[in-house]
Amino acid sequence: MENYKQFFKGKKITVMGLGILGRGLGYTKFLAECGADLIVTDLKTKEQLATSVKALEKYTSPKQGLGLGRIKFVLGEHKLEDFRGRDMIIKAAGVPLDSIYIQEARKNKIPIEMDVSLLAKCAPKAMIVGVTGTRGKSMTTTLIYEILKQNIKDRNVYPGGNLRGIATLPLLSKTKDNDIVVCELDSWQLQGFGDAKISPHISVFTTFMPDHMNYYRDSMEKYFNDKAYIYKNQKKNDYLVIRPGMKKFIKKSDVKGKLIVVNPNSVQSWKFNVPGAHHRENLACAVEVAKILGIPESKIKKTVANFGGLEGRMEFLRNYKGIKIYNDNNATTAEATIAGIEALSSARKDLAEKKIVLISGGSDKKLPLDNFVKTINKSCKAVIFIPGTGTDRLIKNYKLRITNKVGENLKDVVKKALAQTKRGDILLFSPGFASFGMFNNEYDRNDQFVKIIRKLK
Repeated sequence: MENYKQFFKGKKITVMGLGILGRGLGYTKFLAECGADLIVTDLKTKEQLATSVKALEKYTSPKQGLGLGRIKFVLGEHKLEDFRGRDMIIKAAGVPLDSIYIQEARKNKIPIEMDVSLLAKCAPKAMIVGVTGTRGKSMTTTLIYEILKQNIKDRNVYPGGNLRGIATLPLLSKTKDNDIVVCELDSWQLQGFGDAKISPHISVFTTFMPDHMNYYRDSMEKYFNDKAYIYKNQKKNDYLVIRPGMKKFIKKSDVKGKLIVVNPNSVQSWKFNVPGAHHRENLACAVEVAKILGIPESKIKKTVANFGGLEGRMEFLRNYKGIKIYNDNNATTAEATIAGIEALSSARKDLAEKKIVLISGGSDKKLPLDNFVKTINKSCKAVIFIPGTGTDRLIKNYKLRITNKVGENLKDVVKKALAQTKRGDILLFSPGFASFGMFNNEYDRNDQFVKIIRKLK
């Protein structure tokens, strides 16, 4: 939309959820610069949001001639009055399904928007490539973006969605017709697509398994329904790319575009630096998207061979005194941690003894842990736990047959884990649980772990 500034100028917008990850801050800044009249409300306090609030200081009062909007902060609480008489509500991810504030807005016929879907509505001639899945969406999104960025020359390619620190709506200031925006989309972002009755032009659905059951109240159906918005409103010339395991979940009658089931064997011989069969399947999805967009296989292979991996996803951090240390921080479910353990175990089949010391644990997501415990007992020599409600449930209800301890804090956890290792072993940081409690978010957990490991002498 060429006149996006005019569209937002003077609009009364309530931003629900500022956060500290950068996305909420990014689109709040953008809307202020467009001249919107903003109320920014968050359950976190001013002190908790200090960095984000400080970054918005210059927008808290109108400035003559600059067209900057006024921001009113309502922090530490939400007020029903801020969801009445507004032109639009922009909600952050994770706002409860039964939020009384969203219900109030709907009752008053106020549109509910989200970052990525609002961009898609405002820039209908841009191509949206969307990736979702319980596991694999970040890796697949980044692979697609890197392949397209390096090989498409006649239009711009931008990353968006849930990638760390990226706000998507501000791309309106850059995006032209036919440009491509590659977005990681979780189930919450896809709620916005559902409300808007739109889907990405090219969609990828990697996996579906239990997650966020504390949010969806143990309803896998509600969780899937939100995920399914990635394809349910596609048109006949759109594409849905899926990993083989997804076929059983998707009804053909719900697919309006072209369904492509990838064949992981097609990329088995490719040079790819990220371990794990599951990541080969993610790679196969990314390759399929590149082929849809006309990129020759030889060019795709070259980009993939030079791809160094992704922060927090089976990321090799360093070799410390003969111990290989991997950072799999973004494994926030038991199934994700299992995949990481299996990836490292399969690469060391020649070894008779167990070599993996696992750091795991954290806040409970109310997911099944039976297979998790079986895998740990089978493939790990020891596990050191991060304290949290999920750790408590696991220790109370499951039997671990290997050395296991709970650390006091992350530094203590790493110290205890290294005490269980010897030269030739692997230290795998793969939490398998949420980060809430001890950390601000999963990125804070990642950064703390990386800092501790980098400082080891």
